[in-house]
Amino acid sequence: MRDALGVGIAVGLSGFAFGVTAAGAGISVAQACALSLLVFTGASQFALVSALAAGGNPLTAAAGAFFLGARNAFYGLRLSSLLRLPPGTRLAAAHWVIDETSVVALAQRGRHAARLGFTVTGATLFALWNLTTLLGALGAEALGDTDAWGLDAAGPACFLALLAPMLRTGPERATAGLAVLLGLGLLPVLPPGVPVLVAALAAPVVLLVHSRALPGKPGRGYGADGAGGVEGPGGPDGAGGADGTRKANGTEKTEADEEDAR
Repeated sequence: MRDALGVGIAVGLSGFAFGVTAAGAGISVAQACALSLLVFTGASQFALVSALAAGGNPLTAAAGAFFLGARNAFYGLRLSSLLRLPPGTRLAAAHWVIDETSVVALAQRGRHAARLGFTVTGATLFALWNLTTLLGALGAEALGDTDAWGLDAAGPACFLALLAPMLRTGPERATAGLAVLLGLGLLPVLPPGVPVLVAALAAPVVLLVHSRALPGKPGRGYGADGAGGVEGPGGPDGAGGADGTRKANGTEKTEADEEDAR
């Protein structure tokens, strides 16, 4: 509950930055509020208004924002099996599937805690994001430069703070590190939003490299057939012979039998 409220409030306040940015890009107050209400994914919204502010084609800007938001579909696949929400609530819940709600839900232990974290984060963030978008768009001139407030950094900071403890294994850390390198390295040369999409390629690359390093190594009780090989300890046939059986006290026991005995 504490994490959910903290993320919801911190990131929700960054709606000020979006409202101001949208107003500076020539988007009306009604249009800015409609984006926050109907799109409700900050990265895509910022990518859209930034492209428009830079003089980009509206269709191109919308396409970039769409592809950037497509990552939420992958969050949805994971959250669907985790939350197992009733059919009647899934459509409404899908609108809240974003970076912050996904990270908070995945960081919890147990389905009840995950549902609570998702719901509290989504409700708090949705309410504050829309309210601060309106206030930011109306008071763009009074707020001035949002970079001086640091509101634009609230979302990424909260996301990283929640994500870091979840990187427990080597492949997970390698994926995160490669994604950071790709995102930051391509940021100066690619249009807004595209580096994030390219950074997602870190996952399959690390998975491919890791999968090639998985086969058993000789000299540790595994042979060519993977079940007690020629070079393993415990005899010339590995750990009990080429057929993967072990001899103990004159009787043969398979590895499955030993597992059952444990």
